[in-house]
Amino acid sequence: MRLTLDAIAVLDAIDRKGSFAAAAEALNRVPSAITYTVQKLEQDLGIKVFDRAGHRATLTEAGRELLREGRHLLRASEELECRVRRVATGWEAELRVTLDDIIPIAVLLPMIRDFYAEQHGTRVRVTSEVLAGVWDALWSGRADLAIGAPGEGPPGGGYATRPLGSLEFVFAVSPEHPLAWKPEPLRGEDILEHRSVSVADSSRNLPPRTTGILSGQDVLTVPDMQSKRLAQRMGLGVGYLPRKIAEEDAAAGRLVIKAVDEPKPPAALHIAWRTNQEGKALRWFLDRLQDPSEIRSAIGLRP
Repeated sequence: MRLTLDAIAVLDAIDRKGSFAAAAEALNRVPSAITYTVQKLEQDLGIKVFDRAGHRATLTEAGRELLREGRHLLRASEELECRVRRVATGWEAELRVTLDDIIPIAVLLPMIRDFYAEQHGTRVRVTSEVLAGVWDALWSGRADLAIGAPGEGPPGGGYATRPLGSLEFVFAVSPEHPLAWKPEPLRGEDILEHRSVSVADSSRNLPPRTTGILSGQDVLTVPDMQSKRLAQRMGLGVGYLPRKIAEEDAAAGRLVIKAVDEPKPPAALHIAWRTNQEGKALRWFLDRLQDPSEIRSAIGLRP
């Protein structure tokens, strides 16, 4: 067979990370190994996977089709590995956990430490997603367990949920921003005149979600909540932040919390998991998450 799962995994890493060098780092390989794999794949298949005419190698049409269909094979192989492992021992070969960007990984690490101490042999992979990206990771099979999945999940089922808590948002601006001096509550037309800072939804397949942006408003899009927080501190834009982190910055004089005439409603966050792949490792984490008080406290969730 000329097409290997390893070659597809390399293409996937290049596409996700944006370059051969970044893919090599993600896969713990030297860049020359990544280049060799791509060249051998092109030679074996007799096609050009990458167009190298510009400053940066980009996937050809054939390369995009190969990667699109190849990702199905990668997911299938990962699921097969987990199924075989579960049949033999009941413990997954790997448990994939995704966190909403708002949840710091520090709250999960003690749990992972305790899990490793029991030496079940299951690898744990933790990723971070934004907005619909959390549901997308679960729905597409990239994650077995999602912590902090916001709002309602996608139709079609295949997963179960448990309430995590309600996240309250407040409107915050830099002390030097013009809106810091505006009378309260701020009206929509006042806010519309100024740039909003938004976190980019990381969903690959499900429709992306946007919140707290007015129609026609200029937007600065950043990759994560920490970047949004910093951008608003610098006065690059305005927007809603979780109450806990906004109040921390307001107490330090880095942000000003403003009342608005149409506040953003609280967001319901959930713990969600795939029901067709329930192994012992997943059950272990779900049992530990029966009391999510540490997570709630870390980000200011209400039960």
